[in-house]
Amino acid sequence: MLKHALRATAVLALVAAVAAPVAVAAPAPAPAPEPASVRVLAASAASSLKGEARLGYEDATEQVRVTVDAHAAYEHGSIPTRSWGTFRISHVIKGQDYWGDFEVDCLSSGGPTATVTGRLVRTSPGHPWLEYLDPHTRMGLSFLVPRNRANGPARVGLSGATLKGEPLLTKCMAPAADMPVVEGGYTLRDRRS
Repeated sequence: MLKHALRATAVLALVAAVAAPVAVAAPAPAPAPEPASVRVLAASAASSLKGEARLGYEDATEQVRVTVDAHAAYEHGSIPTRSWGTFRISHVIKGQDYWGDFEVDCLSSGGPTATVTGRLVRTSPGHPWLEYLDPHTRMGLSFLVPRNRANGPARVGLSGATLKGEPLLTKCMAPAADMPVVEGGYTLRDRRS
């Protein structure tokens, strides 16, 4: 009798296991269409970051400046579908201005923060980067742009660059914004503004 009960239970379990996928495979109802106003807003969401500033660099005898004019368009979510613009990193050492110009490949923003990455397209003559970096190396910048001065100074973080033969920095990535802006400033328009 016990054997018959166990067989019956096993048969029921087998039938349930075979039938379950059929029930799960039934088509799901179609999602409700998105209102037109939401589609237009999502397609037109944009962010921008503009400005020029001298940073509080650790060596007071040197000057570091960052100039940026970056833009991005978003359709859905926080990853931009298109980014464009330029930025320049300028580092004055012993009176010599070493600068590099970058073509923006990502601007990502959220509230008072932004991350910009780009590929090196041009340098000042004799720049050490020409010897140590692969052409079109990617570098990243992070920005903290407070809405008002009571929240402290704006800050910028620089990734540096990977040396020849090393993997490129990933798009949209940069270190924390740790150097305070001591002259100049930035204007950030977040996609949610």
